[in-house]
Amino acid sequence: MMTLRQVEVIRAVMVTGTIGGAAKLLNVSAPGISRLVKYTERSLGIRFFQRQNGRYFPTPEAENIFEQINGVYKKVDDLSEIISKIGRGGLSELRIGSVPSISQVMVPRAIERVRRRYPDLGIDINILKIEEAIDYLLLGRGECVAMSYRLEHSGLEFMPLASGELYCIVPPGHALAGRKQVSAAEITRYPLIGIDPNDPYGRIMAEIFARNRLDYNITIRARFGTTVCALVKAGLGIAIIDQFTVAHGGYPGIELLKITEPTRFDTYIAVKRGAPLSLHVEYFIEALRAEMRAVEPSRNTGKAVSARVRKK
Repeated sequence: MMTLRQVEVIRAVMVTGTIGGAAKLLNVSAPGISRLVKYTERSLGIRFFQRQNGRYFPTPEAENIFEQINGVYKKVDDLSEIISKIGRGGLSELRIGSVPSISQVMVPRAIERVRRRYPDLGIDINILKIEEAIDYLLLGRGECVAMSYRLEHSGLEFMPLASGELYCIVPPGHALAGRKQVSAAEITRYPLIGIDPNDPYGRIMAEIFARNRLDYNITIRARFGTTVCALVKAGLGIAIIDQFTVAHGGYPGIELLKITEPTRFDTYIAVKRGAPLSLHVEYFIEALRAEMRAVEPSRNTGKAVSARVRKK
């Protein structure tokens, strides 16, 4: 039997026609090539080459063997190419979901990291409502979903992502503009956009208002953060928004005020319980967690979201 190393050496001599040429091709010493050729011929009882004027020519009895060697070598090349493609993300697809608040800024930043590591990886991103995430995972449509809160479900597993805070957003020129922070009582003095007590973030503020016996007036209901920001920018009211939607200047042209009362919340990655995760989704989770934790209040001492986001 011939080893792959012997196949490689015999083929190198066949291709280059000299021991020296084969040594350069394989980046090894010429004596080592010569010894391995002689050992292979002796152990197999076959003469592969005849030497003429310093060059090596295949013997008639070895021609069929060389044909097979080329076939083996091509399969090794094909295997190497497939391994290279897999290493670059080729032949695979990353299928992930996210709630809108995390998808606006954080997911694209994490995907940029994924793309750098796996440049050929196919990527499919779905923006999901919380209630859509269950079927998305259980039916195998995707491998993970970035969630704004965890729910109880026997078929799902939740892994921590990062913690965040809520901010009050106001349009330029508003009575609260230019402030660094604002209390819940001050917020209720103005028309509010988008506070939904059934929403994870809305529930936090609704509980603060209820605990302080504060009445508030919702003039416009809007579920998604980007819509809420656009309505505030248009001067139609003020709103409460999570810090991840507006991180890194994600929505310029509005001003952000820290809320005096505690508004901390936790985010999670949801996966199907017991389902193995691909290397690509594991790296995406790692990248998303790094991006989100980089702007956590406790890790960035309030510098994560600047007090003012100006127009670019």
